[in-house]
Amino acid sequence: MKDYIEERAVEIAYYIIETKATVRQTAKKFGISKSTVHKDVTDRLSEINPGLAGEARKILDVNKEERHIRGGLATREKYLHMQH
Repeated sequence: MKDYIEERAVEIAYYIIETKATVRQTAKKFGISKSTVHKDVTDRLSEINPGLAGEARKILDVNKEERHIRGGLATREKYLHMQH
């Protein structure tokens, strides 16, 4: 694996842990695709630093469980603004 990919995977993990960011937010911040973020955290980081990968994975799992709630709130906001 190339050095810059390893460095990016570690940077992504620290960013997710510090900000509790979603995959989508992380992808936007780093200018990469959501699938690349996911692959970096789940596959590549497990080989480099399993402990860090586990911490980042926990946050992504929580975000995944909560995404339907966030989606509902966003839709509610959208329609509230349309009424005014």
